[in-house]
Amino acid sequence: MPNIKSAEKRVKIIKKKTLRNNMIKSGYRTAIKKFETAIASGDKEAKNLFIDATRKVDQACSKGVIKKNTASRKKSRLSKLLNTANV
Repeated sequence: MPNIKSAEKRVKIIKKKTLRNNMIKSGYRTAIKKFETAIASGDKEAKNLFIDATRKVDQACSKGVIKKNTASRKKSRLSKLLNTANV
């Protein structure tokens, strides 16, 4: 446990940021899974889910949860999956 007042404050801030980062990370992972299951089932809603998933990935990138190249790679794989599917 920290003994200094500023260190105690940093612990609080880190907990808050960790919760925010986990929420954002969970959100984009869920969006990607929804899109992949829609593609697998041949759902017509896949295009809208693709837009939602790319938006969530971009949000995670802008918030610093994932790096720029990681976001680009994920979006590229999702678009490739959408283009190969017959939706």
